[in-house]
Amino acid sequence: MLKEERHQLILEEVTRHNKVRSAELCRMLKVSEDTVRRDLKELADQGIVRKVHGGAVANSLIPQEYREHTIDHIGQKRAIAEKALSLVQDGQVIIIDGGTTNFELVRLFPESLQATVFTNSIPIAGELCSHHGIELFLFGGKVLKNARVAVGMDVLHFLSELYADICFIGTRSLHAGLGISTTRREEAQVKRKLAEVSAQVVALVTSDKIGTLQPFRVVELEQVHTIVTELPPGDPMLKPFLDRGVEVL
Repeated sequence: MLKEERHQLILEEVTRHNKVRSAELCRMLKVSEDTVRRDLKELADQGIVRKVHGGAVANSLIPQEYREHTIDHIGQKRAIAEKALSLVQDGQVIIIDGGTTNFELVRLFPESLQATVFTNSIPIAGELCSHHGIELFLFGGKVLKNARVAVGMDVLHFLSELYADICFIGTRSLHAGLGISTTRREEAQVKRKLAEVSAQVVALVTSDKIGTLQPFRVVELEQVHTIVTELPPGDPMLKPFLDRGVEVL
């Protein structure tokens, strides 16, 4: 069993029961105690679980909905993050929207990276706090507790003073004809402003969200420069985006 498959099963158990015991994981996964110990340490380092004697418990600071989103399609999200990392360069001013795929991206930032990062995501800010090469800014405002992001007029005012080289937008839905949309009006307003103040707009999106729509429009497809999915660029699902001049990774 691959490591990412073990991690997904462990996180499913934590989400279901709020705790796991190492001995039970050894039996369930058919691996050694050392392997389970390493897996739990990696998940604890991500902030998703908290290690305790004999196992791990759910991180009470991260709502269950966010943990569930984190484990959904975890393999695809990591593949997307690895592709998107090629767009990150030293010296950039980077805006990173909330979302579990974006969280996977910042986890891959090399220690050598020197950049300025703005984010409205509490988990992403927490992940980057220990990165010595990054000057980090966290937008303040009303917090959407399940999504763990700040929204509202304070965030919009802050963004109106910025200019970024690149932004990575959390993407709930992506449609070739109608662009990016989301479930909450306040989220849509912030995401739209992120795109407005950025020279390059990048949408990280798992393929299950392609062709779907949500109630609130974020940006038209013409405002998106790059789409990053787990699919190969030649996949037929991506042809409508390529035909409209969007770069696909």
